[in-house]
Amino acid sequence: MNHLSSKKSPFVLYTIGYATKPIDVFIKQLKHYSIDVVADIRSVPYSKVFHVYHKESIAAHLKASNIQYVYLGEELGPRSKDDSHYDEDRQVVFDRLMQSDLFKHGVERLHVGSKKGFSIALMCAEKDPATCHRSLLIGYFLQHHTSPFGDECEISHIRHDGSLETQEELEVRLPEMNNIKVDMFMSDKEQARQAYEIQLKKTSYRKDE
Repeated sequence: MNHLSSKKSPFVLYTIGYATKPIDVFIKQLKHYSIDVVADIRSVPYSKVFHVYHKESIAAHLKASNIQYVYLGEELGPRSKDDSHYDEDRQVVFDRLMQSDLFKHGVERLHVGSKKGFSIALMCAEKDPATCHRSLLIGYFLQHHTSPFGDECEISHIRHDGSLETQEELEVRLPEMNNIKVDMFMSDKEQARQAYEIQLKKTSYRKDE
């Protein structure tokens, strides 16, 4: 009897940013990793600069390349419509947003799609995933919270040059990005959390900016 046969396969997700990226390069990178569904997780699915990535335009380009487009910005976007998800400085607090039913429903939709055999990439704008909620909200949630589905999640970020960076690797570089020095009185876990919180303060959406 193969005792490994009962082990669940991991819940696999990719992410990708499009800023300054030509559409043909964007689609080539998706094809390279056999992505067949792009989940748009922008709260506002339009770009002031990169018009080819407007919701209707990118959906059409993806369809022409046999890649499905789905909009999940309502569920998984970083600009919550719930005032209770913001602090006194009017900045969104991801720890609160993660607990919302709407966010959890979005994660469930990703899980269901993955289990149906789709290879899914979460799409947002930022070049570096470390400055984007695709890693700081969704990736962090899936990396650090117990899955309600009983399986692990593997998250790989497609970087601007097309290479991959795992969520774990991304979090390892956050302390250096935020000048967190080695402290003998602080554990690695505490340093990582401090770097994460600093990164959130730098990058998370703030109302009326």
